[in-house]
Amino acid sequence: MKKCIGAILVAFFGFSAVVRAQQIDSLDIKIGQMILIGFPGTTVDPKVIDEIAKGKVGSIIIFEKNIPPVNSFIALEKIIWTYQKSASIPLFIGIDQEGGRVNRLKEKYGFPRSITAAAMGKAPSFDSVRLYAQATASTLAGLGININFGPVVDLASNPDNPIIAKFGRAFSANEDSVALFAKEFIKAHRKMGVLTSLKHFPGHGSSKNDTHLGIADVTNTWQERELKPYQLLIDSGYADAVMTSHIVNKNLDKNGYPGTLSADILTGILRNRLNFDGVIFTDDMQMHAITKNYGLEEAIKLAIKGGVDIMTFSNNITGSEERTVDRVHQIIRTMVDKNEIPASRIDDSYKRIIHLKSRLKNQNEYYRKELVAAMNHLQQVEQQCAMQKIDMEKKLKDAVEQNNNTGKKKKRKTRS
Repeated sequence: MKKCIGAILVAFFGFSAVVRAQQIDSLDIKIGQMILIGFPGTTVDPKVIDEIAKGKVGSIIIFEKNIPPVNSFIALEKIIWTYQKSASIPLFIGIDQEGGRVNRLKEKYGFPRSITAAAMGKAPSFDSVRLYAQATASTLAGLGININFGPVVDLASNPDNPIIAKFGRAFSANEDSVALFAKEFIKAHRKMGVLTSLKHFPGHGSSKNDTHLGIADVTNTWQERELKPYQLLIDSGYADAVMTSHIVNKNLDKNGYPGTLSADILTGILRNRLNFDGVIFTDDMQMHAITKNYGLEEAIKLAIKGGVDIMTFSNNITGSEERTVDRVHQIIRTMVDKNEIPASRIDDSYKRIIHLKSRLKNQNEYYRKELVAAMNHLQQVEQQCAMQKIDMEKKLKDAVEQNNNTGKKKKRKTRS
């Protein structure tokens, strides 16, 4: 039945320009939606196209290394739309375009100027954040990038923080100010139909170390108030998605699991306490805070069981082993087949992802209409497949009974 659903799902997603004449298990499609990857170079990669077309990838992230140096806007837009047209389900095309130091779309490529969150937060009004966020959002929308992995809602609580405060990535050390500036940033993106993701949950601002390089333990520095921006934005409906951090906080998770791998932090706090039922993205699973302390299989299992919906494998971290789509996908599939991860857990993430993708508004709500039409058709197909299964089971039962009756008649003839 799964293959029946998967085959018709792919065939009837009108968004796809590349439809493969093959059956794809619906579980494989759902797992694919949970995988976000980077791609090499400044041209379309045939292997990535194939992975997208097969439903093994649901999201892509853009880095500066992907930006063509000549005619950057038009060339990057072409790359993005080539990938997007290959997808049977619309892709999340993401980017870390915070502004300032974390800025992939630089002025040297012809993109608008940006400033740091810290600079915006020091302005006497919200005019600065509105101006720069609108310029960013309109650029992303024009390129076909539909989710910005920002704003950062960490607090600048440690001025010596090597990855947050040092780079001016936080709006303020005050939690209420952070929430207010973040909301304006999000509003500007929503006007352009671009989604956003709050980060880095449950708070990276007090760390003394960089999780790109190894473990960052905030057990003795993290404060409860670091949750407030998340709570305020979730309660007011401004949290499209949330990105995890790899920080360790033994006061929040007694086992010392990083936030990305912690059920206590993601399900216990974010889901149950803060009542967030949206999509949870991981920060890059190839950062050394993860790879130096956990094997790939263990990290994937902990992340999914912890509550993560989409795992990021950028293949962009220096010194980190490459993670292939096939390998990650197969690991998840094997775990589900062995019931190490319940199929229902994959279904939960899939539903959240599809719900968020249904909100994409670029190209005159083209994504949304295609997605809604396809999901309606999928529901009809599932009903048809269920009916086919019942009919097949009945026919099999009738055949068995007929075979048994025939055997009994033969025995009676032999005795006579």
